[in-house]
Amino acid sequence: MVKIRLKRFGAAKRPCYRVVVQDSRKPRDGVCIEEIGTYQPIAKEADQVSIDLERAKYWIGVGAQPTDIVKKLINVQSAKQAK
Repeated sequence: MVKIRLKRFGAAKRPCYRVVVQDSRKPRDGVCIEEIGTYQPIAKEADQVSIDLERAKYWIGVGAQPTDIVKKLINVQSAKQAK
């Protein structure tokens, strides 16, 4: 199954995440199909989430399942764009 999930990168104790489309059988930091955004939990609240919503909607439309955290991040991003 294809999932939309987080892929960790960054230094120790300074996490950054990429929002990626990836086969669920692959390791977390393994090869992904497509990178559709970033999440930086340490940054200012306005700069934490950056997701390409068009691509996220496309992948969900063709059957990709977002994880719980990614669902929340997509909702945050869509609310931010609605303002």
